[in-house]
Amino acid sequence: MQFIYEPLPYRIVFGAGSIERVPDEVAPIGKRALILSTPEQSADAERLMERLGGLGAGLFAKATMHVPIATVEAAIAQARALDADCTVAIGGGSTTGLAKALSLRAGLPSVVIPTTYAGSEVTPIWGLTENGVKTTGRDPRVLPRVVIYDPDLTLSLPAALSVASGLNAIAHCMEGLYAVDGNPVVSVMAEEGIRTLARALPVIRARPDDREARGEALYGCWLAGMVLGAASVALHHKLCHTLGGSFDMPHAETHTAVLPHAIAYNAPAVPEAMARASRALGGGNPAAALYELATSLGAEMSLARLGMPSDGVEKAARLAVRNPYPNPRPITEEGIAALLARAYAGLPPTIGEAA
Repeated sequence: MQFIYEPLPYRIVFGAGSIERVPDEVAPIGKRALILSTPEQSADAERLMERLGGLGAGLFAKATMHVPIATVEAAIAQARALDADCTVAIGGGSTTGLAKALSLRAGLPSVVIPTTYAGSEVTPIWGLTENGVKTTGRDPRVLPRVVIYDPDLTLSLPAALSVASGLNAIAHCMEGLYAVDGNPVVSVMAEEGIRTLARALPVIRARPDDREARGEALYGCWLAGMVLGAASVALHHKLCHTLGGSFDMPHAETHTAVLPHAIAYNAPAVPEAMARASRALGGGNPAAALYELATSLGAEMSLARLGMPSDGVEKAARLAVRNPYPNPRPITEEGIAALLARAYAGLPPTIGEAA
């Protein structure tokens, strides 16, 4: 057996009530923190500002999906005006993405406090959108210095958003199982992440205030992020990046709708990965199991109803075959168009034959 595994350098603080540790975790990193959030979470950011006391330099509550360049430039301008020397991001992937952009473009280290289950906070992957095109890359400079996981902060996350966010995290695990640079360590984390999230999400949908399930989901999210940070992504993420950047579609919900179809497309080329996924999902065909899990949780599985335009299938298929991510099965425009057509209509994935 031969493989390379490079652990990523960040500190994890996990557990209910961990939010109380924020000042102690920020102090070694900077003296004037710019608090980042979306407009919807500005109240959470203001409370965090109070908790930080003199360490809080100001608030930028304009984070948005897909990290538009204009938003990044506005945040950098505010950070410079306030003489901020670090950031504290509270929220989901949009806010985490903005913190990463400020680390990359302005050299500001970050502390990230996730309130969803996306897992991007522990990856070196960044993304920026300009002129309708989303560009992504990997750079260790965007990794936060500290990630604080407090399950209590996810109790107010609506069940529907919890489901979409958790299924997005499962997508990271699924692609980690057949990543071109995967290894046995990544596969163990990926399988455990899928199993944990698939077990926790139905409980959260039925009982959103279940603290144990919330903690399990956050643990699964961390595992998913570890997978995403250690291994390359493939077709699924390429499609979702294309759809998000081109049509400004909701991030986690788009991942949910595309995932079963991308897995069905790649399944014939990766039987060992599918065996692991099947085991984690309780048996059966993983693509079908993912579709059934998502629909049982009330997830929207139609790209059309998520905002994809009627001519989007052909456009996205053309874009997806340009500079494709490494993938276990050859990517063809015809195959991707067929895959996206089923996702557009919200149909189950094609099982047992070429997608």
